[in-house]
Amino acid sequence: MRYAEIIEDFPLATLEGQIWLAEEASKRLMLDQIDLLQAIADSGSITAAAKTAGISYKTAWDRLERLNNLSLYPVVERNAGGSKGGGSALTAYGEKMLNGFKQLQEQHQVFLEGLNQKLNSLDDISNFMKSTLLQTSARNQFLGVISTIDSGAVNAEVVIQLSDQQQIVAMVTEQSRQDMGLKPGAAIIAIIKASSVTLALDADLRVSARNLLSGSIARLNRGAINTDVSITLAEGKTLSAMITNTSAAQLALQEAMSITAFFKASSVILMQP
Repeated sequence: MRYAEIIEDFPLATLEGQIWLAEEASKRLMLDQIDLLQAIADSGSITAAAKTAGISYKTAWDRLERLNNLSLYPVVERNAGGSKGGGSALTAYGEKMLNGFKQLQEQHQVFLEGLNQKLNSLDDISNFMKSTLLQTSARNQFLGVISTIDSGAVNAEVVIQLSDQQQIVAMVTEQSRQDMGLKPGAAIIAIIKASSVTLALDADLRVSARNLLSGSIARLNRGAINTDVSITLAEGKTLSAMITNTSAAQLALQEAMSITAFFKASSVILMQP
């Protein structure tokens, strides 16, 4: 079964008042995301949107990459080239999401009584809000669907479909699998620390790591010791790797360069949305 078909079979979500009103920090987080999406829709530029939102360019990209990774479908896409140069824009799904947020803002006084009937995109919005409120220090967070589970006496191998083209494998203890009630078809959030991701230039590299993801370098952010590498994967997903400046220099990394990232199945942490 295709990823999109599995997504369509997800149980309907119920949006409750607590998601929007119970905690001021959560409310602020959602408003910040709305403001950033609106700024991109208005300007077509990440640089201009970051300035409008009062945040740095890097912070804007970090938020957008997280939005794309934790959304069922990409929310923002890059547009390269053209008469006016490159830029960024909301996808159709992103516009749908933004319109849904706008309606929530306009009707929050009455949404408990009538919003389920008024918003066609309510299920997308409520699922999205639950996943994006997850707070963790790990840079990489992906919403996916469990496709298969291979259980053993001690450990269980969990295959997670991130999209039609992309999947990752996680290794958890059998006890953890049972405690979490993991089963095929269930939604799951996979978390990988950027420091656990290793990079290589050879796409045909043979390694023992179960997860090999190919893409292109979107951004390089060099610090005093380490370089933060953002890698564009299939279907709008982004993977972050943290490597030393020495390693980055040895690989002669540049933006737009093809790259392969790999990490162990044991480096993947699972969390239920």
